[in-house]
Amino acid sequence: MVVMAPKDEQELRDMLFTAIAYDGPVALRYPRGNALGVPVRPGFQKLEIGKGEVVRTGSDVALLAIGSMVSPAVKAAELLAGEGIDAEVVNMRFVKPIDEEILRTVGSRFRNVVTIEENVTDGGFGSAVLEGFARLGITNISVRLHGMPDEFVEHGTPAELLRLLKLDGPGIAELTKAFLSEAHNQPTLGIAHQ
Repeated sequence: MVVMAPKDEQELRDMLFTAIAYDGPVALRYPRGNALGVPVRPGFQKLEIGKGEVVRTGSDVALLAIGSMVSPAVKAAELLAGEGIDAEVVNMRFVKPIDEEILRTVGSRFRNVVTIEENVTDGGFGSAVLEGFARLGITNISVRLHGMPDEFVEHGTPAELLRLLKLDGPGIAELTKAFLSEAHNQPTLGIAHQ
């Protein structure tokens, strides 16, 4: 089964088109609330199954985001840049199959990686990333899984809840800075959950 999540409304259109053309089951996850308002081009583009994209290059830390978390990850990278931290942002697009080519590249270029998902981290996207790193034999990195806790979350607007859970741009930037400070003192693989 293919599991994918779009970063915006244009990618949602392309993923629906890709799902219709795919010969097999597909799960497509998208968030509640308003879309980002990106320009929508005419027609559709078939996406390559299991392939993500780098949306912002960097050299200090890799932010691997899925679905609706790509835009806040880009905002976080912009905030981090103002503090001298150069963050790469990757739109992973697919939880399954995970893009092992991107994971291999990230594992060779970065010592610190943050996964970002609007989902419970236990058994989620971040776990799939860790499994991918393990299959590839990549162990010389520190990985921080960032998402929702496995507990009841109070009701509120999407913006309120994302702010509460530090899944907005400022929250992701704050968590990444703290993680980089912690990771500086850890010479071996460290896996931390929000």
